[in-house]
Amino acid sequence: MRVAVVGAGPAGIYASDILSREIPGIAIDLFDRLPAPYGLVRYGVAPDHPRIKGIVSALNKVLARGDIRLLGNVDIGTDLTQADLAAHYDAVIFATGAIHDAALDIPGIDLTGSFGAADFVSWFDGHPDYPRTWPLEAREIAVIGAGNVALDVARMLAKHPKDLASTEIPANVAQGLAASPVTDVHVFARRGPAQAKFTPLELRELGHVPDVDVVVYPEDFDFDEGSQAAMEESNQVRQVVTTLTDWALNDPAESTASRRLHLHFLHRPVEVVSDGAGHVAGLVTERTVLVGDGSVTGTGEMVTTPVQALYRAVGYFGSPLPDVPFDQTRGVIPNDGGRVLGADGSPIPGMYATGWIKRGPVGLIGSTKSDARETVSHLVADLREGIGLRPVVEGSEDDADVLALLAERGVEVTTWQGWELLEAHERALGEAEGRERIKVVPREEMVAISRAGAPVGAGE
Repeated sequence: MRVAVVGAGPAGIYASDILSREIPGIAIDLFDRLPAPYGLVRYGVAPDHPRIKGIVSALNKVLARGDIRLLGNVDIGTDLTQADLAAHYDAVIFATGAIHDAALDIPGIDLTGSFGAADFVSWFDGHPDYPRTWPLEAREIAVIGAGNVALDVARMLAKHPKDLASTEIPANVAQGLAASPVTDVHVFARRGPAQAKFTPLELRELGHVPDVDVVVYPEDFDFDEGSQAAMEESNQVRQVVTTLTDWALNDPAESTASRRLHLHFLHRPVEVVSDGAGHVAGLVTERTVLVGDGSVTGTGEMVTTPVQALYRAVGYFGSPLPDVPFDQTRGVIPNDGGRVLGADGSPIPGMYATGWIKRGPVGLIGSTKSDARETVSHLVADLREGIGLRPVVEGSEDDADVLALLAERGVEVTTWQGWELLEAHERALGEAEGRERIKVVPREEMVAISRAGAPVGAGE
């Protein structure tokens, strides 16, 4: 039996690993649109967070075994259609994640200088599909959101580039950040401190960024019955509130850093203000008040904060694939326990989903593992009952290797051995500058190194 897994991030790798153990000897092809594996762990985690990037070590061990075939630089839906997958595989698991920004429907959100946080993260992580430059011209910046992505974006905007010099940050990103004139970054949360979705470690990290003061406002601190209950039930919430409260007690006269990171609570974004020429000039927020259960209502009091750029960090959203059902409201592939559902609500034989494209962009690595386990259990049960994309006929023309088809179409496929070449090249670039690694950014260069070794001058 053959199974295709689409998406070589944690969700796809975990699903492949579990499946390989459930059915020893099964042939698994792990596809990715990018030349390199690891998905959001490589392209969605801030470069100054090597602790989180350590997840790559565990994923690396799975792929290094050799029983899962990595096929990178293959765009499912373009290079291979769903009909192609049905002809070559008994089942397909979609693990394409959620890489785009959720929408924020307020007036002015489309002005020049308004960005999605996911796009910015992809840029500073060296995603090959994003431009090499980023417009960093604002002195005052707003970030809308109350989760770790909002903190990552705010920290990267406020942090001095010299304090990122030891990370794997690409050279073009370091150059762009070095030219930024930013002095103030404002993070706005609609609810109160007890409702913030920051993790304690991420939040405390802000207090240790050199030459950046964290500013919080005592008038933004309110705790209703819902807040008190949240603090009593969750040690994580208590730690977040304690950290924020300690910062609120700081003497403003002691804030002498050249850059400031402001945390505003109980502020609902209402409108992005234009400068008259189509560029962001400010953010209007409405003061909110907690109503007893941890939710808020507006007070009618409006506050305008001058900013010249804005980043929305209100969540991620999945992307549709050709000929695959998609829920445009939730940004997921409709499914029941991982079995993909058709328009009539019944499972489509041989099609499965796992990870964020299955459940939405929530949960951590532990959730991704349990997700994969559920999906694979249903896939295995179906295959054992003969339910799949195609009848298994040994020696049929459909058993021809998919690599031959991709070669016919001129697709430059990258493999695990190619990734090892690319990784070695990135580490060599980093070693030359006293770093662990420096990412290679252009897709063409990544493919060339993966397929033929590092050419002279690569990475320059």
